[in-house]
Amino acid sequence: MASKDSKPPRLRQKDQKPPSTGQDERSTLLGFLDYLRDAIAAKLEGAPEPEARTAGVPSGTTLLGLVKHVTAVERFLFLGEDAKSWPKTFQPSAEDTLDGVLAGYREAVRQANERILACTDLTLPAADSPTRGSSPSMRWALIHMIEETGRHAGHADILREQIDGATGR
Repeated sequence: MASKDSKPPRLRQKDQKPPSTGQDERSTLLGFLDYLRDAIAAKLEGAPEPEARTAGVPSGTTLLGLVKHVTAVERFLFLGEDAKSWPKTFQPSAEDTLDGVLAGYREAVRQANERILACTDLTLPAADSPTRGSSPSMRWALIHMIEETGRHAGHADILREQIDGATGR
């Protein structure tokens, strides 16, 4: 058993309260999505290398891979880009850096938000489908992205705590 002194220091971020949002549906959905996007990005910020790319669980999930994956989902749902292989979206390449993946995520979010804010009717397609079939509505895409980001933000919470003891949002 490791001594008490060998454990990483517990880094605690201040938990953020859920967002105050506008009164319309789009601003409420986007407010909660941005809240979760910030939470997942915060888990990668300042994470040590190579631990952020090292699997923390038997499935092979990594902190860096989670952020790459949610970037691909943002680009698929809101920008109409094909992911080609969903399992590969979880796998960072040797060339990927924490700063580069985080910048790519933030750029995908920026572009997605432009598309979301330009949408005047949430029943319209979120983006042109990169695959056969119809695209989901913007409402469905927003709700799915909230679910997807929230689920993976929870995974990122656990992985980051395993890496260096950092907790909180």
